[in-house]
Amino acid sequence: MTGAGAPPVRRRHEVIVAGGGPAGASAAITLARAGRSVLLADAGSGPPAIGEALPAAAGRLLADLGVAEHVPGPGHLPCHATVSAWGSAHPATVSSIVDPYGSGRHLDRALFDARLREGARAAGAEVAEHTRVGVPTRRPDGRWAVPLRRGDRHEVAVCDRLVDATGRRASIATGVGGAHRRTRDALIALHLTLPDVPASYTDASTLVESAPDGWWYTALVPGDRLLLAYFTDADAPTLGPGRDVAFRAHLAETTHTAARVAAVPFPRDPAPRRAPAHSAHLDRVFGDGWIAVGDAAAAFDPLSSQGILTALYTGLTAAEALDASLSGHPNALAVYRDRITSVLSAYHRNHHDAYTAERRWPDHPFWRRRHARTTPPAVVD
Repeated sequence: MTGAGAPPVRRRHEVIVAGGGPAGASAAITLARAGRSVLLADAGSGPPAIGEALPAAAGRLLADLGVAEHVPGPGHLPCHATVSAWGSAHPATVSSIVDPYGSGRHLDRALFDARLREGARAAGAEVAEHTRVGVPTRRPDGRWAVPLRRGDRHEVAVCDRLVDATGRRASIATGVGGAHRRTRDALIALHLTLPDVPASYTDASTLVESAPDGWWYTALVPGDRLLLAYFTDADAPTLGPGRDVAFRAHLAETTHTAARVAAVPFPRDPAPRRAPAHSAHLDRVFGDGWIAVGDAAAAFDPLSSQGILTALYTGLTAAEALDASLSGHPNALAVYRDRITSVLSAYHRNHHDAYTAERRWPDHPFWRRRHARTTPPAVVD
C-alpha cells in the first residue's frame, strides 16, 4: 500500500531505459520489437548537442531497427565531402562519391532524436517525454523501484532491468551499479554557432584543420547556421583566463577555418560554449540488473565521427543481449561486453593512428600526449 504523500506506483515494465537519445531509443526499439514491455524515459533537459554528422553507414543500423523509412528523414543537410588539413598545410578532400553507402548527413539533432523516439513508440514502447529518472532502489522482490519526475509530477515505476543511456554521466552504472569511469584524456570543445549564413554560402563540406594546440571543425548545419568548434585540452595553458579572447586568437592562427568563417557574419565578442569531448569508458558495461549503452558505456573523441553510429550500435546490441538474458541465456551479457571491448580496442588503434599522422608540432603538449602509445582499454566483468 502506498503511504500518505508517497508518489503513485505505475504498472511494472520489464525494462526501463533512462535516456532518450540515439542509444536509448535504439535499445527501446529493439526491446519493444522483441515483445518486451519497455518504458523509455527522456529527460530532455541536457545541453543541446554541438551538432553532429551521421555517417552514411548508419543506414544499415537504421534498417536493422526498422526505422530507415522515417529516420533520418527530411530536415537535415547532406554532407558530400570532408576536407581535412591534417598533417599538412594543404587540404585533402574525401568525397562521398567513393563511399559505397553514399552521403552522410549534418543533423538537426533534436529532430533526429525525436524521430527515433517516435520509432520506439511505433514499435510498442511507452515513451515518457520530459521525464527525469531519479536514483533507482532495489525492492525486496529484486525488482527496481525507479523514481520518475515530470515537472511537478512524481511517480515510481517498477522494472526488472535498467538500461543506462544517460550519456557521459552514466548515472545509473556509476551510481547504483558500482561501475567506474575511465577517462583517457582532457579533450573539450569550445563551440560557437554562427546564424544567418548568407544564401551565397553553399559549401556543404565538413572542414577539419589541425592546429598547434588542438584542432578545428567547421560545418554548415540545418537552419542556415555554421558550426565552429575548437577542440583542445581543458588544461591547455594557451586557453588562458579569457576563453573568448583565446578562441578568437586561436581562430586567427588557422588558414582554412579562418577563410571559411570570414564568409559569414562573426560576432565582435564571441562567447563560445564549453562541452566535454574526452574519450572515456566504463570498467564494466553491465551488472546486477543493469546495462549501459552509448556514451554511458563508451564515449569517443569527436574526431572519430563515431558518436551516433556507436550509440545506435550499442543500443541495438545491448537490447538484443538483454532480451536473450531475460529469456534465460546465461552468456548473453558477456557477449555484449566482449563486443564493447572489441569496439574500444579498434577505436584506440584508430585514434592513435589518426593523431600520430599530424607531426608538425611534436613538442606541443596536446600532440605529445596523443603521440604517446598507451595500453588499450579493457572492460571487465
